[in-house]
Amino acid sequence: MSAPKVQLTDDEWRQKLSPEEFAVLRRAGTERPFTGEYTDTETEGVYQCRACGAELFRSSEKFESHCGWPSFFDPADSDAVILRPDDSLGMRRVEVVCANCHSHLGHVFEGEGYPTPTDQRYCINSISLRLVPAGG
Repeated sequence: MSAPKVQLTDDEWRQKLSPEEFAVLRRAGTERPFTGEYTDTETEGVYQCRACGAELFRSSEKFESHCGWPSFFDPADSDAVILRPDDSLGMRRVEVVCANCHSHLGHVFEGEGYPTPTDQRYCINSISLRLVPAGG
């Protein structure tokens, strides 16, 4: 995996992010289900990385998965995110990180039967995102 374009020390990230944001984005934490700001949001716009501002997802790829976190079936750009194996917590998963700053966003799952064009569910922590509404 190539080096991130945005590289800050932990202290610099702590100055930039709230403790909750730091725990998820920089320490691969997970927010509690059904508590995130964007879980049920239907606002049209672009979802950026809360850490660095890179465009990650668009509302047109967001869908209701009833899993407790915002779900997308595809990133805005295939190079916007990096997928890497995550065998933590005794599970085999695929972690999704921002390609620009390597912040943790969530995980991607396949073959769950959602009626989406990709049969993928990018399960992303709201706290990892910032929504920029369309036209604003």
